[in-house]
Amino acid sequence: MNKLWKRNAVVGAVLVLVVAAIVLNGRYAENVQETGKVLGQATEVIAPETGAEDASENAAAPETASSDYFAAARLSRQQARDSALALLQEAGADENADEQVMGEVTRSIEAMASNTMSEAQIENMITAKGYTDCVVFLSDDSVSVVVASKDDGLQTEDVARITDVVKQETGLPVSAIKILEVN
Repeated sequence: MNKLWKRNAVVGAVLVLVVAAIVLNGRYAENVQETGKVLGQATEVIAPETGAEDASENAAAPETASSDYFAAARLSRQQARDSALALLQEAGADENADEQVMGEVTRSIEAMASNTMSEAQIENMITAKGYTDCVVFLSDDSVSVVVASKDDGLQTEDVARITDVVKQETGLPVSAIKILEVN
């Protein structure tokens, strides 16, 4: 009985960690949207002796700051999933694991895989519609989409286009879809 309780506690803790990671990633995306800064983001400094060639390369710095956000968000999302998956696999690898625990572990792993595939598909469909970059954070009952802004910002038509893509892929209502813009 004690072992069963421990296994269920491990599975429950892993599920809480997965949900917490998704929520934190969404809040992190909102914070970046509001401040326009990524924690730990490096700033390139141009030495006085740089020539015209280097100056033209650095003209694209604002664009790389935006792409740095997307790379950091994807890395953070993947690291959270990897740690949650490792915990789930550890719980499932126990030879004495009860069928209920094994079933819960399997369902959790399948849900993570499904969310990962849906996020990638939504990201690909949005970039195929002409947006520079985006990252999607999907949970059971909501989705956050962070999109690189265009020169004139996201317009109503852009939001409608992105919302349509997300609705088609997830089946979630419009009220569960959050779209954020990164400058």
